[in-house]
Amino acid sequence: MNIEDLENEKNEGIENMPLQERRKFLQMGLAVTGVFLGGSVLSLTSASHASSQINPDLDIPVEGQYPYPKHYSMVMRQNRCIDCERCIEACKQTNHVPDAHGAYRTAIQERLTTENGVEKREFRPVLCNHCNRPPCVRVCPTKATYKDPETGIVVMDYKKCIGCKTCMAACPYNARYFNEEKYAIDKCNFCIDTRLAEGKKETACAAACPTGARIFGDLKDKSTEIYRLLHTPDTKIWVLRPDTGALPNVFYMNA
Repeated sequence: MNIEDLENEKNEGIENMPLQERRKFLQMGLAVTGVFLGGSVLSLTSASHASSQINPDLDIPVEGQYPYPKHYSMVMRQNRCIDCERCIEACKQTNHVPDAHGAYRTAIQERLTTENGVEKREFRPVLCNHCNRPPCVRVCPTKATYKDPETGIVVMDYKKCIGCKTCMAACPYNARYFNEEKYAIDKCNFCIDTRLAEGKKETACAAACPTGARIFGDLKDKSTEIYRLLHTPDTKIWVLRPDTGALPNVFYMNA
C-alpha cells in the first residue's frame, strides 16, 4: 500500500486537515485514524507499508536533520492519569507558579462518559505543546517568547514581555497566563531553568507522576524511553489541534 492508497482510507474526523500535512504524516509511517475526546485531535497509528521517509520539519525528526542539538518532547500515556494532581503541585513548587486564579503551567482536563450504564471519567494532562511552528512566537511584537536554540523549547524572556497578551490569544492550547507578580506572560518551559539546567533528566511534573503517565525526554536520543514509545510499531499516537499547523511536541497515547 502506497501513500495514495493510505490517503483514500477512511480518516474519520480530520476532513479539515490540509492534504499536505496528511501526506507528511503518512510519509512518517503514521496513518490518520480519527479524533479523541470529542475535540480537534489528530489520531495516528503505525502504517507499516507507508514510506519510511520522515520529514525533518515534523514532529519526529531524523537524527541530525533538526536545527536544535536536542529535541525535548513529552508523551502523555493518557489512560494512566488518575487526576491525583501531584504533577500540578510539583510544578507549582518547582517553578513558583502563583496561587492566583487562572495561573497554571500544567492542568488536567476531565470528561465524563457512560459505558454500558456505568459512568466513567477520563483524564487528559495538558500543558504548553512547545510547537515546532509556535503561533505565540510568530505574533510576539517584542520577541519575548522564542524557541530556545539549544533545545527547541518555547521559553519566555520576562524582561522583554510588555504584557500585551497577544501570545495568549494566539496559543491554540490556552497554555499561557498573565503573571501579576512578574507583570509578564508565563507558561510551561519544560523546567529548562529549574531542573534541566541542573542536569536533571525529567520535568517536575514527570518526576512526580506516580503512574508514569508523563514521559519526558530527547526525541533525538534513541536510548530514551520517549524515542522507544514513539517508534514502537502499531502504536497509536495523537496530538492536539493539528488543524492549526503548529506541529506540537506533546504526544498522546494509551499505555
